[in-house]
Amino acid sequence: MALNRDFVGRTYPPSAPYEVSRVKIREFAAAIGDNNPLYRDREAARAAGHPDVIAPPTFPIVFSLQSGGEALVDPDLGLNLAMVVHGEQRFEYVRPIHAGDELVISSAITDIRTAGHNELLTVRSDVRTVEGEPVCVTYNTIVERGGAS
Repeated sequence: MALNRDFVGRTYPPSAPYEVSRVKIREFAAAIGDNNPLYRDREAARAAGHPDVIAPPTFPIVFSLQSGGEALVDPDLGLNLAMVVHGEQRFEYVRPIHAGDELVISSAITDIRTAGHNELLTVRSDVRTVEGEPVCVTYNTIVERGGAS
């Protein structure tokens, strides 16, 4: 069954603040196998001009669907979660994410389209500090396999 195209353009309120910690950054870097000292060593990060350790570029995947995630389970969307796989993730940065940041995420469904027998849904998430400073924008495309057949 095709996804409900009426969801395109829907926006979702900001998430609760997500506090970025050195531990979370270190664990994420370990999970992806990246030993960059900027992710682990506060002094190395400061020497590179950062206030604290920074997060790897793909770190926002941890929290990027906190806002808008409820859309994926809304029965009116028609998404079969058992058939969902990750399609694409991309990030546009204004500045790196630092340990100590408190981030909020506002999301919108920007696209739903058919590709062969699959349905693709894209969620854009704007990541800002609790003070409103832009940090990055994430684009998450999920694929519902067989959803268009």
